[in-house]
Amino acid sequence: MSIFASAVVRDEWLQSQFTQVEFRSLKSKFISIAKQNGKVTVADLPPLMVKLKAFSTVFTEEEIIDILSKSNPDLSKKIDFEAFLRAYLNVQEQATAKQGGSKNASSFLKATSGSTIVESEKKSYVNHINIYLGDDPFLKQFLPLDPDTNDLFDLAKDGVLLCKLINVAVPGTIDERAINTKRIMNPWERNENHTLCLNSAKAIGCTVVNIGASDFVEGRAHLVLGLISQIIKIQLLADLDLKKTPQLLELVDDSGEVEELLGLAPEKVLLKWMNFHLKRADYKKTVSNFSSDVKDGEAYAYLLNILAPEHSSPKTLGTKDPTERAKLILDHAEKIGCKRYLAPSDIVEGSTNLNLAFVAQIFHKRSGLSTDSKKVSYAEMMTDDAQTSREERCFRLWINSLGIVTYVNNVFEDVRNGWVLLEVLDKISPGSVTWKQATKPPIKMPFRKVENCNQVIKIGKQLKFSLVNVAGNDIVSGNKKLILAFLWQLMRFNILQLLKNLRSRSVGREITDADILKWANNKVKSTGRSSHMESFKDKSLSNGLFFLELLSSVEPRVVNCNLITKGESEEEKRLNATYIISVARKIGCSVFLLPEDILEVNQKMILTLTASIMLWSIQQAVDEGDSSPYPASMCSSVSNASSPAPSNCGEDETSSLCGEVSSFNIDDAASDTTTVCSQIDNEESSVTE
Repeated sequence: MSIFASAVVRDEWLQSQFTQVEFRSLKSKFISIAKQNGKVTVADLPPLMVKLKAFSTVFTEEEIIDILSKSNPDLSKKIDFEAFLRAYLNVQEQATAKQGGSKNASSFLKATSGSTIVESEKKSYVNHINIYLGDDPFLKQFLPLDPDTNDLFDLAKDGVLLCKLINVAVPGTIDERAINTKRIMNPWERNENHTLCLNSAKAIGCTVVNIGASDFVEGRAHLVLGLISQIIKIQLLADLDLKKTPQLLELVDDSGEVEELLGLAPEKVLLKWMNFHLKRADYKKTVSNFSSDVKDGEAYAYLLNILAPEHSSPKTLGTKDPTERAKLILDHAEKIGCKRYLAPSDIVEGSTNLNLAFVAQIFHKRSGLSTDSKKVSYAEMMTDDAQTSREERCFRLWINSLGIVTYVNNVFEDVRNGWVLLEVLDKISPGSVTWKQATKPPIKMPFRKVENCNQVIKIGKQLKFSLVNVAGNDIVSGNKKLILAFLWQLMRFNILQLLKNLRSRSVGREITDADILKWANNKVKSTGRSSHMESFKDKSLSNGLFFLELLSSVEPRVVNCNLITKGESEEEKRLNATYIISVARKIGCSVFLLPEDILEVNQKMILTLTASIMLWSIQQAVDEGDSSPYPASMCSSVSNASSPAPSNCGEDETSSLCGEVSSFNIDDAASDTTTVCSQIDNEESSVTE
């Protein structure tokens, strides 16, 4: 029996215990051990498991041996993949018991805490969906949903609802022309919608780790509800930002506090806003959360009385019954236009997500902030130029997509203590960080921040980043140009390493920007098209036609040629650009650029887009080969069945795996070409500010 044939699971219950991503990750580890040793035994598991994030801080290797030996006394016994998964679940159960937590606690969502469904939250989110998507041309045939049923999870199975909800939260994120909208969809169409949804969710700031498209198709309710919770939260908190609401400057007194405000998470800004008004209303307590501190309703009564005194009633504070007070509070809020998403019991029981949503609604309807023109002008002066803002957004979303512990709200503020950068470096170059020499936040002593940042620079130089005359103190001081330059090199290093890891199976040479450029041109040329990219700053790329042809060449069925414009006017170029980004995400590319980056031909973002498409294309070839090296016989084994539907352009352009691999074997002449990144480095490496 081959290694790959043994890595199968026939027990549906066993497979259901893992998300799609978790399952693939464990399968990869099993195959790796099997390929190395020829088989997998119980004795092989402890050294592997002790390195896994789920167990590394809970057990020693000896403790894992002890756990496994109780059910498998013979450590030399050969095991199959199902036994491997059961052993993992055994250790996971012991870890949960030791930590006193829930076995099904999911780490992919910071907004949820397990696999249970909170009915009150589900009802609230269903009401939100009914209100905001009730008039959608496609979804209105299925809405309104009944909040007392599980219709929400059934409707989410084809991916349309989630994609549409993302566009409600952050308009324009998804080009809706890229969404598959049919009453009955085949599995590939559903999978494309979910892939588009997950990549777009990452692109608006959702934390999406250890979840795949199949988790939605299978109707895993807690995962669906968790993602919906995050999307709605992003929508409700969108204006809690100095750029969008410069009046927030009224919450602080000096420049030091302004910097602090810039680095706060939106929910922290909301708390700061709430306490600002509570202080004005002579409320004696400080609200530090949206749960226990608001359960008695007093804070809400004071807040609404100061913001909407015309609807205030002495009964609200006079009643001793918390539930009765909560009813009066909701009546008061409804009079200023707040939609009733939560019940009195949600306030009394301290539902964090619903109370946060309630306060956000009050902020939108009555912020109570002044329109002092001087303060507004000062806030506007503090905002970055458009390109800097776009790059900060791109790097912030990329960092958050890596699944590191710290969530980044503002790159320029959050990287200054060095800790986030160390986390990123450890993620993309495992083992590079000496954690014993690092200080974890909160950091009171300034020199500790410098030490962290010095280690960041040291590692960067070891990775051959261009860091001439750059020191850790430059990061601590918040040098934006330097921070962006360093993050660009981090992002580029990460994607080139991913490409190298795939390519090393057949060639083993370092990947260069010139290789990516040549691959893209060869890929388009192989389908008989004439488009060509001279460099990653080729101005002709602004019309989007090259990338649409590139995407069509790697996955013919995903591009609808009827939607492509000639790219002659600015409007036509923008239509193509938005379509490119959504199509790239739809096939599985994780990209964080905006249409403006294509229109303006931002060479950094153009490079990452091209590299992401290349990475996906080569990964598909590897997956079709069952993760094995590239034997010559494989060239004849891949047929057009790999594309489940015909091209939307009306022609069959599916490349065989052999063609994919041969196009990846770039000749050595390409490596002599001066890379595009060197042009970028020349502009940014000598940062001495």
